[in-house]
Amino acid sequence: MAKAKLPPLPSDADLRRLIHFSAGDGRIWLAGQRMVLIHTAALGALRVELMHSVGAEQTRRCFTRAGFAAGERDAALARQIRGSASLYDMFVVGPQLHMLEGAVQVTPLRFEADATTGAFYGEFEWIHSWEAEIHKRDFGVQEHPVCWMLIGYASGYTSAFMGQPILYKETSCVGCGDAHCHIVGKPQHEWEDAEVLASYFKGGSMLSTIQELQTQVESLRLEISPEANKTQLIGQSDAFKNAYALLHTAASTQVTVLLTGETGVGKERFARALHALSTRADKPFVAINCAAIPHDLIESELFGAEKGAYTGAQAARSGRFERAHGGTLFLDEIGELPLQAQAKLLRVIQEGEVERLGSTQGRKVDVRLVAATNQDLEAAVKHGRFRADLYYRINVYPVLIPPLRQRRDDIEPLAQAMLDRFAVLHGKPVPMLTDHAYEAMRNHDWPGNVRELENLVERAVILSKPHRAVDAQDLFPGMSFPQGVSIDPKGQLAHHRPSAMNCGSLLEQLQDCGEGLEGLERSLLHEAVDKAKGNLSAAARMLGLTRAQLSYRLARNQAS
Repeated sequence: MAKAKLPPLPSDADLRRLIHFSAGDGRIWLAGQRMVLIHTAALGALRVELMHSVGAEQTRRCFTRAGFAAGERDAALARQIRGSASLYDMFVVGPQLHMLEGAVQVTPLRFEADATTGAFYGEFEWIHSWEAEIHKRDFGVQEHPVCWMLIGYASGYTSAFMGQPILYKETSCVGCGDAHCHIVGKPQHEWEDAEVLASYFKGGSMLSTIQELQTQVESLRLEISPEANKTQLIGQSDAFKNAYALLHTAASTQVTVLLTGETGVGKERFARALHALSTRADKPFVAINCAAIPHDLIESELFGAEKGAYTGAQAARSGRFERAHGGTLFLDEIGELPLQAQAKLLRVIQEGEVERLGSTQGRKVDVRLVAATNQDLEAAVKHGRFRADLYYRINVYPVLIPPLRQRRDDIEPLAQAMLDRFAVLHGKPVPMLTDHAYEAMRNHDWPGNVRELENLVERAVILSKPHRAVDAQDLFPGMSFPQGVSIDPKGQLAHHRPSAMNCGSLLEQLQDCGEGLEGLERSLLHEAVDKAKGNLSAAARMLGLTRAQLSYRLARNQAS
């Protein structure tokens, strides 16, 4: 880790291309993150309000942590954008983004880093710090440095980039009357006052204390009403609340419930929630998928069988009704039951007793029945596929579970809960989702409903990489960034539309190539791979492809 004169900052053209202004829908994007332009006066007003209400220490902690979170987000872009560049060029993505975002002008003075050992030392000069200028204007010259959010950003960015806690200290500050701001960063354990510095990045503030008290209150509520924690249902949309209210009303009764809705909406989870909310919660919950059992075995599965009742019945065994005695029996895909089994099921429901196959003796059962289907049972009755008397018997209390596209407000909390669950299951850190990923999920139609969301999130967790947020392309391969305008080198808005492409020059290159369109594509692919020094992921990014798409095209061209 030798000390050397630092090279000039690389071009930030690759970063400016990531900024998109989508004026039509009122959004600004930095890669997969949604951004906003906000007056520094507004941030200054917030700062003044916090200073007067909670004091300087708590205000510093609040702004530092906000900056830290922003830095962590930007760090996810460094290796993604400049994966084949030097460590220095990759690292300065952060300072360059800080400048593009209008926070401060950054000049690197010293940079010593070793990705293998984790060693780090950095010094940077800051000019035009918005934070120092506005704090000095509102509160006058200060005794201690005041670039709290900027320090938080630098610490969050470098910590995420290096994979260990790196903290910065401001050694001079315009807010203190100095000519410029100067910062020094190194691993947390190398600071003599590390504990004091680190305290500003922890949740030991008044706000976190309030949050802890809220958590304790919620825990007490759960102790008073333990059933509320057993439902495992997540949702905040009106459609979800309506379905859940119906479920909650039925829970205290013994009524037979029919859950309807598209495949993948989570009917079994609703059934389990109903059981957990009922007086039968401490008794068995038994589920059976009627579509997954062969028709000639469904009766023995439901009602049980005596020894010798059919070929292969070597011993007597109880059916699902007997196993669910005192509890709840969930019949999923009840519309798939054969007519003969439907008749016997109706008799069990009406008389409360079951006969095993091969037996003439009835056995009393006390079972709460919950059925589910994604079929139109009323239409099945009209076509003779489902018994009308059974339909009217189970359709006493229907609950329609809405599809995910009708409960979009539930997508984010569902996805977050799934991230936590699958991270534990697969032994991986919980990844973050970018704003673009959330936006893509909100706009997806979800034909597979919650099950489809679950599969996508699990795949994203498995494929996630440390210190990199999960973006929309990770969930939906092939998705492109929002269209709009970007920033040119002079800071002006530049439109980027397909019509702006010089198709005439491309056609001339195609003609000069002599090998047609395939030859031009082959040359383009190999040029990108060479420029990326063999890094297929970096080459794919240059071409606007996924790595898998690039590999396929390369293999296809080699074969031809």
